[in-house]
Amino acid sequence: MKLKINPFKFSEMTPKALYMDRRRFLAVAAGFGAAALSAEKIGELFSPPGHVFAGTRLQAAKSSISTTGEKLTPYQDITHYNNFYELSTDKETPAKIAGSFHPQPWAVQIDGLVNKPQKLDYDALLKLAPLEERVYRHRCVEGWSMVIPWTGFPIKVLLDRVEPNSKAKYVAFTSVSRPSELPGQQRDVLNWPYKEGLRLDEAMNPLTLFTVGLYGETLPNQNGAPVRVVVPWKYGFKSAKSIVRITLTDHMPVTSWNEANPHEYGFYSNVNPQVDHPRWSQAKERRIGELFKRDTLMFNGYGDFVAGMYKGMDLRKDF
Repeated sequence: MKLKINPFKFSEMTPKALYMDRRRFLAVAAGFGAAALSAEKIGELFSPPGHVFAGTRLQAAKSSISTTGEKLTPYQDITHYNNFYELSTDKETPAKIAGSFHPQPWAVQIDGLVNKPQKLDYDALLKLAPLEERVYRHRCVEGWSMVIPWTGFPIKVLLDRVEPNSKAKYVAFTSVSRPSELPGQQRDVLNWPYKEGLRLDEAMNPLTLFTVGLYGETLPNQNGAPVRVVVPWKYGFKSAKSIVRITLTDHMPVTSWNEANPHEYGFYSNVNPQVDHPRWSQAKERRIGELFKRDTLMFNGYGDFVAGMYKGMDLRKDF
């Protein structure tokens, strides 16, 4: 697998509106026959439903690090099939109720073992580095996957700004805690707020993206607005959403799923077809929108960028 410059601009791809509410269109077409649908009716069916929280357009350049040659998952599926337990434990409810969450104003505190701790608001974060368009595979621990066009910049830019000191070895992420706006936090599903972490070298890897958008727009609430990380060689739950604090530390930080069930969710959680989840195999995955399963790729196909970080490790033990 090689990563190279994506040859297409998002504006050159099929417009996002043509993907909107695809299931509703297919259901009507099956019932009445596509030929019987007028042009006006087809346009109505493809119009964005009210519960899609589209943001503003983002100016971003194509990145030299981007997965090419794979079909993008439609915007409708990316924004309507979500793991976001702060909102709900099922996949479809987050998009329906995400309007209860208000992602602005926003700020992120960066502290811990750094020389220059600071708190940056959303506008300041957007000015740290030029935004990039990157297409990444996304692999969920439950066995489904997507191909998503993200917008952001390497989180290394942010970490370099605060200057980690020589004792810093890990990066801890803390997500927002607002039970009044996030009904899932009113239940004891996890020990809120959501917590995740990476080794410092993992966070500094050029693939690790500080993410502010998808499909060229600001992140919808149900996808982790307004800022999240994306770590494409790890299972999806490692990519913390709606981040309010980043702390550098000298010890492995507590992470939510590892805390809840360490037997099933390791700290590293690298995509690995040879290490099964205790309740299912990880050898195959189902790409959203496809009927048949495909082989799971080691490190989700990004081994050329990340395998060296784990040289000499037993990835069955350190799962």
